Amino acid sequence: MRLNPDKKYLNMLGLAAKAGKVVSGEFATEKAIKEQKVCFVLVAEDASDNTKKLFRDKCSFYEVPIAVCSSKDELGHAIGKMSRASVGITDSGLANAVAKYFDRNDMEVV
Repeated sequence: MRLNPDKKYLNMLGLAAKAGKVVSGEFATEKAIKEQKVCFVLVAEDASDNTKKLFRDKCSFYEVPIAVCSSKDELGHAIGKMSRASVGITDSGLANAVAKYFDRNDMEVV
């Protein structure tokens, strides 16, 4: 599976994963949000409606930026894992770098 060239944020997500600055999976991401360890959250478009609502609500409450994007497979592939419904970035610099792609491309940022 190759990354879509217009989804350059996935490359940045891969760099964050290599640097050890991501948490992935629903439980780990939710826990990191509650502990205020994440700076940006990505949720897969094909995640269940309950999962998307859970992360929108948690991120809203804890004031963490969130974007709904890509598929579970793409998010997982970007960080070198199997499919993931959610990924949280724990480094503010890397989180800002990923977030910039959403502002520039007018993608959904919740």
